Amino acid sequence: MNKKVIVIGSALGLAATMLVAGDHRVAAMAEVADVLNTLHLAASEADGELYFSLFASDAVFMGTDATERWSVDEFKAFAEPYFSQGRGWTYTMKERNIFFSEDGATAWFDEMLWNESYGTCRGTGVLRLTGEGWKFVQYNLTIPIPNDLTREFADRIRAFEEKKGR
Repeated sequence: MNKKVIVIGSALGLAATMLVAGDHRVAAMAEVADVLNTLHLAASEADGELYFSLFASDAVFMGTDATERWSVDEFKAFAEPYFSQGRGWTYTMKERNIFFSEDGATAWFDEMLWNESYGTCRGTGVLRLTGEGWKFVQYNLTIPIPNDLTREFADRIRAFEEKKGR
């Protein structure tokens, strides 16, 4: 059976059970977690159609490089050549926090991720509840730098930017 069907089916079943029990906040938490899990699964499987269906049309994706502030269309243009070759990226969630606005229509999150190439990463973002479900309006991927290494990397980044004329 397809992994996406299992992940989505399990989360939807959990969400439906929680709604019947009357705990809408917990159900919304499960729905947002499902969208986050689906994003990571789609990226890992190079499923561009599913991946980008999770973003609102006005969403912004910010990558690890300071120049990577992309609209959905710009991010698609970057990612599609990889996805079309069956090459995705795998980030495994290690820890996650999800929060909601008072009206329940906006969620924001932070999560610690693991990637074989980059090691520990952090994903943060905002989702909006739409008629089609929860959609990303912002996603930000960073590589957290331990405080003891910050000055060294800040100096290296400064030198790199000067060399590039930024």
